[in-house]
Amino acid sequence: MSRGPRAPGAFRDWGSDESGTSVLHVDMDAFFASCELARRPELRGRPVIVGGQGRGVVLAATYEARAFGVRSAMSMAAALRLCPHAVVVPPEHGLYQQVSESVMGMLGEITALVERVSVDEAFLDVSGARRRLGSPTEIGARLRERVQARHGITCSVGVARNKFVAKLASTHAKPDGMMLVPADATVAFLRTLPVGALWGVGDKTEQALARWGITTVAELADTDVPTLQAAVGSVSGAHLHDLAWGRDPRPVVPGHEERSIGAETTFAHDLWDIGAVEKRVLELADRVAARLRHQGIVARTVSVKVRTSDFRTLTRARTLSTPTDVAREVYLVARELLAAADLRGLPVRLVGVRGENLQVREGLAEQQTLEESLDARHDARREVEVTLDAVREKFGRSAIRLGAGDPRRGDSSTPTTVPPAAGLS
Repeated sequence: MSRGPRAPGAFRDWGSDESGTSVLHVDMDAFFASCELARRPELRGRPVIVGGQGRGVVLAATYEARAFGVRSAMSMAAALRLCPHAVVVPPEHGLYQQVSESVMGMLGEITALVERVSVDEAFLDVSGARRRLGSPTEIGARLRERVQARHGITCSVGVARNKFVAKLASTHAKPDGMMLVPADATVAFLRTLPVGALWGVGDKTEQALARWGITTVAELADTDVPTLQAAVGSVSGAHLHDLAWGRDPRPVVPGHEERSIGAETTFAHDLWDIGAVEKRVLELADRVAARLRHQGIVARTVSVKVRTSDFRTLTRARTLSTPTDVAREVYLVARELLAAADLRGLPVRLVGVRGENLQVREGLAEQQTLEESLDARHDARREVEVTLDAVREKFGRSAIRLGAGDPRRGDSSTPTTVPPAAGLS
């Protein structure tokens, strides 16, 4: 869900003229939480939070929990202080991915022009589907009915002339609604909004504009570009002025997938032992690499995020000579990045690993480095990890895990089975 503010004045009927409004923004309502409610209907109507226990963070919250101030990315401790009677449900990412793929498949049946923004939202250009399926609002209504019928969850739809306005419309349609902003009503709709509703306006930009007396989109639109550029910079000033007048030339780009794949964890207690942090980095690298292989993509850049006990967050990244989807290769780079981070002698609260600069693996020319060409086990490493994927698919992810090996001797990561009680004999 958009974190941008919504405006009371925007909640109205802006007209029924759908000419020139071929862009839809589809956004699942409280997606993770809704998936949990669909399989646990006894929780409907109660404040439910999806996330990790202890010092984890909120991944999603039902609207009943949001009424108490609970928001995504909030620490679980803070969320439970606001809503102590909330039901906390651990995340089931496999379920969310299955539902997401099903919904995205529905969108693909409407039009080939689908731009997937994240696991729970996408843009569609339905200009070529109108003769076959009807008006944009008719298409949106049928889609919402299909999602509800198949998965027991709801989505909100914004219909407008471009992506920027369609996104704002879906935000104002939430939850479980649809909003049409006719092309001729675009500017009038935007003028009801606070500047914080615009893309690219965070707290700092909002404060900078406020110092110039600009707090609404109407005031932004009525301010000349040179003044805006003096307030927030030449590029941002011109861009925000365009948005205030509803100008967004970006087309819907089909096949637009995730820009990065990552995993992170918040420790139950701050860790002084870097060896223990490295062990968790290995687990995270394994998860990232498995997701890369599952999606048939490779990462050219590996990044690490570290948060120390004083809540200072560090990020470090390295671009590889050859893109990879092998956990050991991701781990070794991540471990070096972790070692190079200046922790100022403080314990670690959170660590994360991410693969970036993603490319489709199929058809990608693989050029080995000299080190890789001298290592006869280079190709075997990926084969081992692909085998692990198959084992985990059958017995569960906890059935087998990677060992770090000894990189000083060139050892590869080795699989380690858990005791039979965990599900693999």
